[in-house]
Amino acid sequence: MADSRPNTGNDNSRDGSTAPPPNPSTPKASSSPQPFSLIQPSELQSKKHKRKVLRAFRSVFRAFPIITPACKFPTSPGLQTDSHISISGIRVTGTLFGYRKGKVSLSIQESPKCLPSLVIEFSLQTNVLQKELSAGMVRIALECEKRCGKEQVKLFDEPLWTMFCNGKKTGHGVKREATAEDLHVMELLKAVSMGAGVLPGNSETEGVDGELAYIRAFFDRVVGSKDCETLYMLSPDGNTGPDLCIFLVRM
Repeated sequence: MADSRPNTGNDNSRDGSTAPPPNPSTPKASSSPQPFSLIQPSELQSKKHKRKVLRAFRSVFRAFPIITPACKFPTSPGLQTDSHISISGIRVTGTLFGYRKGKVSLSIQESPKCLPSLVIEFSLQTNVLQKELSAGMVRIALECEKRCGKEQVKLFDEPLWTMFCNGKKTGHGVKREATAEDLHVMELLKAVSMGAGVLPGNSETEGVDGELAYIRAFFDRVVGSKDCETLYMLSPDGNTGPDLCIFLVRM
């Protein structure tokens, strides 16, 4: 009598046929962050070494008595040097960037190859700042209040600022950590020391036609006191280009 039981999957192995393998799943995009070649500002140990050597020399020379000469050389009033920038100024790299219809941000770096040491997002729109820069002179003042009864932080560590542009109050400036998009912009501009232009933007943020405008230059960072610093933008050709100064004041 023939067996009427249905064939099972194990019977396929008897006649040599095998079940088709499952379709491989589509590989997912890597979720790991994009690597950046920007270095930490703290890795520039040569500056720290020079400061230590300078302090050692100062301590030695302070031990010598001060001798006042009997005669003095006359000085010409026309030969006056501007020590405000050459002595007190520390050259840094500053970048103003943002989408044309979005807010503009300021990034301060020790050099174009370093990670940002300060990022402040302004409430000022990028196209408005571009119009002000086209006029030739821009003065941005960032003011914050002193903390009563609390230990004062460094001026660059203040979280919130009241912003004025050419004497008009334009909202606030907020310090924030550098985002992945900020680092991507700094990475693209790593080879640019001074200049202005546009970069392809993030389509998810500003649409397909969105462009990110930027202006980058060297700034002289002049420290007046622990509550006052100024950033003077240096033009590549001396007197040409926009005149931009950023004042940070704690009142």
